[in-house]
Amino acid sequence: MISNITSYHKTRIAPTPSGYLHLGNVLSFVITTGIARKHGARILLRIDDLDRARVNKQYLQDIFDTLHFLEIPWDEGPRDVHDFESNYSQLHRMPLYQEAFKQLYDDGLVFACTCSRKQLADAEFNRHCACFNRKMPLTAENASWRLVTNANPIMVKDYSHQIIESVLPADMYNFIVKKKDGFPAYQLASLIDDDFYKIDLIVRGEDLWPSTLAQHQLSSALGLNNFKEIAFYHHPLLTETSGQKLSKSAGATSVRYLRENGKTPAAIYTLIAGMLGIDENITNWQQLAGVIIPDIT
Repeated sequence: MISNITSYHKTRIAPTPSGYLHLGNVLSFVITTGIARKHGARILLRIDDLDRARVNKQYLQDIFDTLHFLEIPWDEGPRDVHDFESNYSQLHRMPLYQEAFKQLYDDGLVFACTCSRKQLADAEFNRHCACFNRKMPLTAENASWRLVTNANPIMVKDYSHQIIESVLPADMYNFIVKKKDGFPAYQLASLIDDDFYKIDLIVRGEDLWPSTLAQHQLSSALGLNNFKEIAFYHHPLLTETSGQKLSKSAGATSVRYLRENGKTPAAIYTLIAGMLGIDENITNWQQLAGVIIPDIT
């Protein structure tokens, strides 16, 4: 049940320009926007662009095209690609990420890792990084930095006002905070950005629950205690007929593809509702939010 009393300061929608946005992205945007408007929270458009090998200006433009086409509003952040690149790119916040690296280095909370993805995916390699015991210098060539994690209980403030106690899942042990190219990994950059922008409500897919736990543990390592006060809402995902979650490689579910093939915003919203088992004609994001989360009307 969604409280009618709680108010929040700010939430965010945080797409990544590594492909054209798909219906799953739209669902997350709609839920975020609906909850924000219910509780008086401002909405920040935060585009995560640190995966430099995959960032593409066409994908950046697609973010703005999709939001405008579907009439999904935001209150803070870039208004177009030029504004984003000039003022809001994560590249402008590199000094903040570097400060976090230095703090983790000084506190001895990271270790160097030269494992490749192929090695970690290889069953014979046991899918386990043993670099902690190798004690390589953090300046080693072609090395990423991994956080020294622990099995301490993690307390997450849920949107329903409950505190959920969990622990870091095994596949997140010693997760990467600094990539081999020197850029921050997602967990660190997202945490620092949410702290920088004073976010107090995060809406994300249920597949990102492990990331929520990882970011809580990293926030403790960095002493970012405000992160513990953020409320989290993890929503179900849209899936393909195979049961797999939608991805940006699934072109037929991209908003760009649907728009170019004559689909209207109402048709797209109705399509999303249908994928959720809701047999209604939906005309706009407000109506979709209302049927997904009944308290939002």
